[in-house]
Amino acid sequence: MKHELKHFCVGSSYGGNQDWFPTFMMKIGGCGAETACDSSIYFALHRGLTALAPANAAALTRDDYVRFAYEMKPYLSPRMTGIDRLDIYIDGYAQFLRDRGETRLSMTPFSGEEPPDKACAAVARQIDSGCPVPTLILNHQNKQMEDYVWHWFLINGYEKTETDFFVKTVTYSHYEWLRMADLWQTGFRRRGGLVLYHINK
Repeated sequence: MKHELKHFCVGSSYGGNQDWFPTFMMKIGGCGAETACDSSIYFALHRGLTALAPANAAALTRDDYVRFAYEMKPYLSPRMTGIDRLDIYIDGYAQFLRDRGETRLSMTPFSGEEPPDKACAAVARQIDSGCPVPTLILNHQNKQMEDYVWHWFLINGYEKTETDFFVKTVTYSHYEWLRMADLWQTGFRRRGGLVLYHINK
């Protein structure tokens, strides 16, 4: 059985897309800001945290989304090495939350060095609690994962079978289902990880 969170569309795009950004650095390095924007819009539309997104979050145009991304840019600005650590994302997005006056949402890091079974369990807990999962992959030996190399994106669904665990990844205007172990086991010592959202009542 698949467990999927509701998301949002911008026209025919499933979520946002960093290819829309007009400046070079945001186009190649705006994935952290985009992931934060998509998270904010999700929380505004589906969890009642309306201060986190534009007032017309339910009917965003592409231009609206780009404007919002550039509001997020100062908090998660592209840099030469990318937003290559979980704490950079957490610190930047936490400042955005403070500036928006939102105290109910907090974050904890989940290291990419944790074993795959623990990562699967963490994803399942997050989805079951109604929170998407910002995910950072750094280098990867599997060429089929090249779209995820040095990249932030969201996981917003999972499927657990008798023998395996699959996740629904969201990036570049579309989603796909991937085997979590294939995504997680990069073959490199230095890895990214997950950001775990918590809504505190």
